Amino acid sequence: MLLDNFKFAFKTRKAWWYTATSRSRARFARTTLGSFWLGFSNLLSIGALGIVYGTVFSVQDFRSYFIYLGIGLVLWNTISSSISNSPNLFAHNSSNIKNMNVKPIFYTLEEWSFQLQTFIQSFILVFFVLLFLKSSLLSNLLIYSWIPFLNLFIFIYWFPVIVCLISVRFTDMAQLVPIVLQLVFLTSPILYQKESLGSLEWITNLNFIYQILDPIRLSIIDGSVNYLTSILLLCINFIGLFFTIRVLNYQSKRLPFLL
Repeated sequence: MLLDNFKFAFKTRKAWWYTATSRSRARFARTTLGSFWLGFSNLLSIGALGIVYGTVFSVQDFRSYFIYLGIGLVLWNTISSSISNSPNLFAHNSSNIKNMNVKPIFYTLEEWSFQLQTFIQSFILVFFVLLFLKSSLLSNLLIYSWIPFLNLFIFIYWFPVIVCLISVRFTDMAQLVPIVLQLVFLTSPILYQKESLGSLEWITNLNFIYQILDPIRLSIIDGSVNYLTSILLLCINFIGLFFTIRVLNYQSKRLPFLL
């Protein structure tokens, strides 16, 4: 049964990718800039937050800080959006789940594709601007970032789906998730350096979201990769992926009665 889900995902790949693309296009229908608004809005946030927090934290090198903040913020927005949208995923597709003979995994893949496309559209513009501040970012991205990005892409599928499955049974999750994400954001070194936490720096080791985000940022900025940690995270992500597909397959027949 687990293998059937993977076969179904591969067989319908064009369909769920196309529906995700249609959602992306519909979001910016009749706008002049279209999907460039994703990157443009991120650039505005990076500029505003960089000036404010750079002043608050008495940053000496604003160029390096804008790169640090820019990459971290784009990555966080993707992770946060994937998780915050997950509690209501099946609820929004309840009519299709009840009336159409389509496996629920289809809707999870569609949402994952949508988040992936959003990230790519946003990241490209922000990264292009940051290249003017540090040209070595491109070579670091192409050489060192493969495994960290793979960890990100797998994580933004399986973890939101787990949250979604829990939310089907416990609807309070929809209210809890934004609160938890806000707390995670404030305790994650995204707006500030990890060293600024001082004696509380150990918190970052318990922050799994930050453990996904930080290796990507380090690989792009410094060209450094801790392969042991990255491979360990990759193993955890694959375990999470297979576990999620298994639970989703088990819950599929019950979903129409829970929605």
